[in-house]
Amino acid sequence: MAKQSDVIPLVMGHTFTDHHTFHHYSEMNQDRIYMDYNATTPLEPEVIQAITEALQDAWGNPSSNYIAGAKAKAIINQSRESVGSMVGGRAEDVIFTSGGTEANNLVLNTAVEHFRRNYRAAEQGEGHHNGSIACLPHIIISNVEHDSVKLVAEHLLKNGKADVTTVPVSRVTARVEVEDIIAAVRPNTCLISVMLANNETGVIMPLQEICQRVKSLNTQGERLRILLHTDAAQALGKIRVDACELGVDYLTIVGHKFYAPRIGALYVNGPGTKTPLYPMLFGGGQERNFRPGTENTPMIAGLGKAAELVTSNLSDYESHMRSTKLYLEERLEAVFKDKIRFNSHYPGCDILPNTCNLSILGPGLQGWRVLSNCEKLLASVGAACHSVNGHRPSHILLSCGVPTEVAANALRLSVGRGTTKADVDAVVEDLRETVQLLEEAH
Repeated sequence: MAKQSDVIPLVMGHTFTDHHTFHHYSEMNQDRIYMDYNATTPLEPEVIQAITEALQDAWGNPSSNYIAGAKAKAIINQSRESVGSMVGGRAEDVIFTSGGTEANNLVLNTAVEHFRRNYRAAEQGEGHHNGSIACLPHIIISNVEHDSVKLVAEHLLKNGKADVTTVPVSRVTARVEVEDIIAAVRPNTCLISVMLANNETGVIMPLQEICQRVKSLNTQGERLRILLHTDAAQALGKIRVDACELGVDYLTIVGHKFYAPRIGALYVNGPGTKTPLYPMLFGGGQERNFRPGTENTPMIAGLGKAAELVTSNLSDYESHMRSTKLYLEERLEAVFKDKIRFNSHYPGCDILPNTCNLSILGPGLQGWRVLSNCEKLLASVGAACHSVNGHRPSHILLSCGVPTEVAANALRLSVGRGTTKADVDAVVEDLRETVQLLEEAH
């Protein structure tokens, strides 16, 4: 039997509800059904077309004046408009990056550098900041952040470049609570970074409320402005995301989570003017010197096209994913009854429309063991970037109050735009057969 780790899902063609064609297939078994859309998504056909056309026709250097270069520049400009529009911003607010990891690193390093420059100015008597500001910048994050935020903060702490407070999410709601964030603020706090939606539980964080409270703090007295950042990787393409409504200064955009290629962008509310942004790389001046390096025109074209599709079709995408997930949960409850535990249900919380985290209770039903014995289902036990942690229960679920024995059995099923009820029926039956097999063998 092919194990989960043996199969690389190449997703190319499944019948969409909006008349797109899309199939899921794997190299080893065409009956496999992909439900790991929080890990990555396939490219939409229109996105593939945009990339292909850019590869063929816009191969020139975007900084050059000849036709192929001018065409590349025009594509980049259009994509910048499309990505900005998707998040409720302007084209000039968008900086293209290699992905979400680079964007998150850029934000945290900017916050530290901005604090350092302002603190030095205050020491020299050029600034008028609160005299109680400590020497080190202070960063606040939640304890369920992606590693590209968490590990950067830990690195800055370890190297004596910043103090870091990690605020735990509620073990009841799985959200980071506004009051807990505000309670962690210090005179030297320079950045608060909280993800918009969690990739394992699907819980949507109260970003707008956090931003409102922090902006109120920023207007009180003479203190350094607290910058606000959200990693919106899991939210884009699933729920409406408007950076201006949220009130953030920075918002991380990750293409491969919304049917775009593996490229990213950073929304900055007025980069270098209203909001500080300091480069980590130095070179030829591209991206207004914020992120130099010859632009990856084809991938930027794909990102722009994917953003256009989100802007045009989000309500349909969201409605389809929500109804499919609800059907999935209904079928799971009907089949497994009191053996099912949903780790993505929390009182009073909004959840991503596509994310279902569940545990099937019982000895020998650990998530990794169930998935490795499934014949059709392709899913995960949590974040793909944590797969190196072996078979340990997800620290995210444990942080959210899920008991260890329940977390050990967790499966994260995340549906996509093309997931059908027939897929759900097949997956639930696959799980039923697998669980029965494991229970008999135990």
